Amino acid sequence: MKKKILIADDNLAFCSSLKDFISTHSDFDVVGIAANGVQALQLVESTDPDYLLLDIVMPELDGFGVLSALEGKRPIVIMISQLATDGFVQKAMQYGASYFLAKPLDFSRLLKLLMELGEPQPAMPKPAPTSKRVRSLDEKIANLFISVGIPAHIKGYQFLREAIKMTIDTPDIINSITKRLYPGIAERYDTSASKVERAIRHAIEVAWSRGKIENINNIFGIKIYSPNEKPTNGEFIALIADKLMLESA
Repeated sequence: MKKKILIADDNLAFCSSLKDFISTHSDFDVVGIAANGVQALQLVESTDPDYLLLDIVMPELDGFGVLSALEGKRPIVIMISQLATDGFVQKAMQYGASYFLAKPLDFSRLLKLLMELGEPQPAMPKPAPTSKRVRSLDEKIANLFISVGIPAHIKGYQFLREAIKMTIDTPDIINSITKRLYPGIAERYDTSASKVERAIRHAIEVAWSRGKIENINNIFGIKIYSPNEKPTNGEFIALIADKLMLESA
């Protein structure tokens, strides 16, 4: 069965070109194009897309407004915008986007991402009493990732964030990283444990390649690493999880 895609962007020429490109692939079907945020919400309701390709700047209701208003069964949201600074990327992730791609958009890269993504998210329950805590934790992790130079658009960002949250909830899981942690994340994202491990490794390597080692050391208050000392996945996950647990204690 073809996966349904909804495009929400007020640049109709861009939408038309993107639709033509996606339509050449037999696995996907563009079920609608929305020129503003209000229309995007209406089309999400009427077409039930698997994926929503969403711009930030749109008439009537911007992309963040659309993310805030989405209820029930949410499509997987990929933000596509020229506003690709860390602040906008972080905000998009906090509002529920799964990925962020910068314009000008590489259509082939988008298609590759669509093919790799798993199934749409299940129906979202009403916010539980702990939802405020979850949002706060997501924000803290996002801020840490920005400080250490882990960009939100890479796949390892989500996997690493999930690993830290799982470690905070079940601290002993870090001792079974290959048998429990990676497989647990893989199951949630419909991928393999080996891909989770590689993506997290890549995220850490990106941080080191950006040369933000001093930021990492400043976060923890002591000099833990030098540019030539990259931590293992487990060490990095445990270090951040421990810091966040101490802050909330």
